[in-house]
Amino acid sequence: PAPSPSSGPGRPAAASDPATAPTNGGPPSPTATLDDPGALPQTRVRPAAEGPAFEARVRALWDAIVRDEPDLAAPFFFPLKAYEQVKAIPHPASDWRHRLFAAYARDIHAAHRRLGARAGEAKLVRLEVPPGGGRWVEPDEETNKIGYFRVYGSRLQCEVDGAQRAIDVKSLISWRGEWYVVHLAGFK
Repeated sequence: PAPSPSSGPGRPAAASDPATAPTNGGPPSPTATLDDPGALPQTRVRPAAEGPAFEARVRALWDAIVRDEPDLAAPFFFPLKAYEQVKAIPHPASDWRHRLFAAYARDIHAAHRRLGARAGEAKLVRLEVPPGGGRWVEPDEETNKIGYFRVYGSRLQCEVDGAQRAIDVKSLISWRGEWYVVHLAGFK
């Protein structure tokens, strides 16, 4: 099953801070919560591949791969409500559920199989995100209504039976200054 759209951490923007000002022109919904970052408006805060929230999402992805339970990785997947704000396509929620999250789940199962019979003993080293903070993708690129930062080519570094391995993380995109996976193994 698809995860709850409210998965994952978020932080409200400070109204007086221009770096965190919404890019869609509106104030946060009065019903938006810290548990649902997708319900809040996008910002142009450049995400960093560090910090407690980032590390918790990386750990959730790793646990999902090791245990072969994709729903555990929902906190690191781009939030549904954010996707609905970003995409200028018909039925973005359906696309998110049936194409994007379904591909994420398949890729997690495949990564688990690649770890082999001793997956439970594998150790997470780190998620390497290419330096530079990614590129801002403007509205109207990639059928978007609003922009975000995107970075390709991250790698989940791990150790299996004493040997270093890596699991590709094809594409991370930002929401409110935080990185989220949108494509794990490739575009589908």
